[in-house]
Parts: sequence; structure tokens; C-alpha cells
Amino acid sequence: MLSPGGDVTVLLQQWTNGDTEALGQLLPMVYGELQRLAHYHLQRERSARTLQATALVHEAYLRLAGQQEKEWKNRGHFLAVCSQLLRQVLVDMARARQASKRGAGASRVDFDVAIAGMSATTSDAELIALNDALAELARMDPVKAQIVDLKYFGGFSVEEIASMLEISTPTVKRYWAIAKAWLFNELKRGNA
Repeated sequence: MLSPGGDVTVLLQQWTNGDTEALGQLLPMVYGELQRLAHYHLQRERSARTLQATALVHEAYLRLAGQQEKEWKNRGHFLAVCSQLLRQVLVDMARARQASKRGAGASRVDFDVAIAGMSATTSDAELIALNDALAELARMDPVKAQIVDLKYFGGFSVEEIASMLEISTPTVKRYWAIAKAWLFNELKRGNA
């Protein structure tokens, strides 16, 4: 899935150095991968069924274009940030829906089912609870939170994550297990 991204890396460096046209040249090169990420995110999102992957990618692109002072390492780093932006778009939409409902219909988070990747979809309340727990984990251990984000929300393999984060595959597996356990306990505690 992640191909050598020499051209992408060059464009990312140009964009970092202030070349605003580089982002426009970059998007067509990674658009297919962004679409795949968006589809993956939308599969897990029960209440976003009316949203199309293209609209999600475009919303994330607008947020990405508004970012400044970002140090881009490579294609994998760029896709990891894009995955986080896609998740944040969905979380913001879920928060808006929940705010309009004033919490009506909030359901208990079943983290075992959600994190196991059993093609279960998440409700707005589950997505918000998971996002809040992930934000807390990020404050304590950013690397573990990034691994959860890439694996659960981005659908990346352990090997791809190891490459993106420049850490070993066994470390990713170990951190993934620790993060899952911590998130499970955090979500369970939040529903008690």
C-alpha cells in the first residue's frame, strides 16, 4: 500500500518551505490513498452513512491546507496526519449531532467489539468517547495514541505503522496491546 514516495517527500518538503503550489501537486499523487482511508473511516461510522468518502477527503484537505508550520517527514507521516484529520472531521460531525440531540440515544461503548475490528460500526457517542479517551492517551503517551489512530482509524498494518513511526514491528505490537488495554479500562471506567 505504501509505495516509495520520493516525489511525495520532495513536494512535502517544498510545502513545508512555503511553496503553496506543492500541496496542489501533491493531492493527485495521494488522492487514491486518501479515498481508501476515508472509506475505512466511514465503514466504522454508523451515523455518517450519508457522507461520501469524497466529501470527507475534501473536508480533511481544507483542514490540511489551513495547517502551517508542519514538518513533514515522508509519505507515511503525511498519510498518518491525514488519517487523524479524517477522524477529527468525523468526531466533529458526531459532536455536532450529539449536541443537537442533547445526548439523546447515547449508548454504551463496547470497546472489545470496536477495537477488535469486527466490522462493527460505532455510534456518535462511541466515537466521541473513544476520541476523548484517545486524546487522554495522547497526553500521556503520544506514540501509543498514534499507533491506535493509525491501526484502528487508519487501517494500517503493524508493518506500515512501524515504517511510518520509524520504530520496530515488535514495539508497535507491544504498544498496540498496552494502548488497547488502557483504552478499554478508560472507556469502561467512563461508563461506570
